[in-house]
Amino acid sequence: MGISRSIRTAVIGAGPRGTSVLERLLANWASAGSADTLHIDVVDPYPAGPGHVWQPGQSRLYLMNTQSFYPTVVPEDPELVPPLAGRTFDQWRELQQAHPHPSLTDDERAELSRLGEADFPSRALYGRYLRSTLEELLTVLPAGVSVDFHAATATSVRHAAAEAAAEAAAAPGPDLAASGPAGAEDASVRFDVVLDDGTILTVDSVVLAVGHLDARLNPEQRELLSAAEELGLLYVPPAAPADVDWSRVPGGKPVLVRGMGLNFFDVMGQLTEGRGGRFVAGEGTAELTYLPSGREPLIIAASRRGTPYRAKATLTGYYPGTVRLRYCTEGAIAKFADSGIRPSFDYDLWPLLHRDAVWAYYSTLARSQPDAILTGPAEFLRALDESLRPHAHSTAKWEHTAESVIAVHVRASHRLDLLGLAAPLAGRSFDSRAELDAAVVDYLLDDARRSALGEDDPVKMAIGALHHGRAVLKTAVADSGITDESWVAGLRGWFESFVEGLASGPPALRSAQLAALARAGIVRFVGPDPKFGVDRRARMFTVASPWVGSGMDESADGGAEGSAMEPAGVGGAAAGGAGVRGFVGSAGVIGAASGTAKAGAIWDRTENAVSGSGAGAVSAAAMIEALAPANRVAVNSSPLLEQLLAEGLVRPRLMMSVEGTPVHTSGLDVVPHPYRPLGANGSVTPGLYVLGLQLSATQWGTAIAAEARPKTGPVYRSGQRTLRDADEIARDILAP
Repeated sequence: MGISRSIRTAVIGAGPRGTSVLERLLANWASAGSADTLHIDVVDPYPAGPGHVWQPGQSRLYLMNTQSFYPTVVPEDPELVPPLAGRTFDQWRELQQAHPHPSLTDDERAELSRLGEADFPSRALYGRYLRSTLEELLTVLPAGVSVDFHAATATSVRHAAAEAAAEAAAAPGPDLAASGPAGAEDASVRFDVVLDDGTILTVDSVVLAVGHLDARLNPEQRELLSAAEELGLLYVPPAAPADVDWSRVPGGKPVLVRGMGLNFFDVMGQLTEGRGGRFVAGEGTAELTYLPSGREPLIIAASRRGTPYRAKATLTGYYPGTVRLRYCTEGAIAKFADSGIRPSFDYDLWPLLHRDAVWAYYSTLARSQPDAILTGPAEFLRALDESLRPHAHSTAKWEHTAESVIAVHVRASHRLDLLGLAAPLAGRSFDSRAELDAAVVDYLLDDARRSALGEDDPVKMAIGALHHGRAVLKTAVADSGITDESWVAGLRGWFESFVEGLASGPPALRSAQLAALARAGIVRFVGPDPKFGVDRRARMFTVASPWVGSGMDESADGGAEGSAMEPAGVGGAAAGGAGVRGFVGSAGVIGAASGTAKAGAIWDRTENAVSGSGAGAVSAAAMIEALAPANRVAVNSSPLLEQLLAEGLVRPRLMMSVEGTPVHTSGLDVVPHPYRPLGANGSVTPGLYVLGLQLSATQWGTAIAAEARPKTGPVYRSGQRTLRDADEIARDILAP
């Protein structure tokens, strides 16, 4: 009979990823049928299950960015040990609709009653699912397992004090090549986990599943915050939207909002519907009308593109069923590794996905709008297929061949401009904000119309191909799958912002709502490449776009008004427009829709108080950063990460740029598999693991957690990558 073991592990972070680690520990322990004991300490100041981001008590106006059928916290991978309990979110939704749990609140029951598999749940309801899953897991604990939850913050992780001297005397430092399961090659290594309530947990292993963390402000943000404190202004730095007290933003006054990504729509919802306003659908039209409560501020929205992300298409699944990747496939990517080639993103991977986007657009166009094809659709698609087919030693010029085919077969007004999809205002200037507002409203309405067409819209299907391809690329680029240079300059340098602006947008409803708010004068726009500043004499924040003039605006009551404020030198946003190798073609895919934006009647009429002030600037006494805190381990304000970095147990990953310059990346330096951090001296500490967002230098797209197995269509390996990572960690912890 062998000697029984007692294993103790700490999981730091009790949100979805921490819950997945717990679930995998329980499933693998039960499968092994061990006679040992396992104790799991789960550490998080926020409630276990939902964690920080998914708290069930937050506003139901905060929506998930994925539909009911998408998320899961338990695996469906047939290669993994089955879970002891739990189900996907959509299965949980159906169960609660049929047999509501007695503990559901009235708000939860009301939302569930009208929530379909293709609808977007609230984050609060997803948090309720996470809590329910955790509660269910705790009712089926295998024999020998105990779990303690600590509602506290971990402030440090160090080698256990009692073991330190013996460890130093007994053996040299851990060997990178030899490091394996915790407790195998170095059974003496233990950790003291110190919590902010004074508790010290001595454990055999530690899993860092810390999720979204606060971050230190960058120099420009610090200067804006300092100016706000000095001048009595309101500055809301990057934060999780549910953490912000939105009542501090005064109604009836302008507020500058920087960022028009997903967090922008959270801000928009809180300052409009959250204050009693209502959206009303018009008769016989999909357009909305906004009925204000009178308590809204005037939202002045700014971003590098000058427009929000494109909205999601209306689909029955996460990926469009009519789009199938032909070039950027998992099989094609595998050929690089089989040939011993470490591909470059720009020169090896992007050309494959680019072809798929072009084919998806034109094959959809030929099917849904055959009149756009000057010749026969079948003849055109045969010629296009031949031009897109990769040929040895000639891939560099395929764009020219395809462009020639398209010029012969497709009407100019229907040709794809891939770059233009990501930057719809690029190359345009506006004489006044009223002209800009009208252009943005036209864009929003057109985008919502295209979303409603779903798989019959060529633009949305080109984006759908990018969406498919992104799932393939997540596997292709992981674990140093591409060169450092192309990770820095290609994947993260231009492609990430490009594809997020197209394929990571909000529900289409949000675009329609924003258009209604603009028409009602509640939202106005700044324009591309905004420059922010502070006018200290006027005690105001300022913002201006170089592409918008100071022409007279027509206000809501018909009068003309203008504003000129100094964009003071605090710094500004970088130049807009992703450096995309876009398909050369005529712009004009995006047609103009009806609708004209009204100019807001409450724009400040502030005189130019500073010599040399810029024309066309606007000012406000409040400014909101509609951004999440930076996901960069070097600037995260977590006391735990700061301690681990300072004492050399972990380090940020460095990559080399094409110029040969070392570049600090966003994530920790780790070795797979499972993911363990490298220390400052390049060694691995056995028993220390990393899961989730802090892997952003070795995995791409870590912000998205696990994808439920789709009922139809392709199943990509990246979909449940996080759950497989959690499984690898669990098996390593439990390994004999």
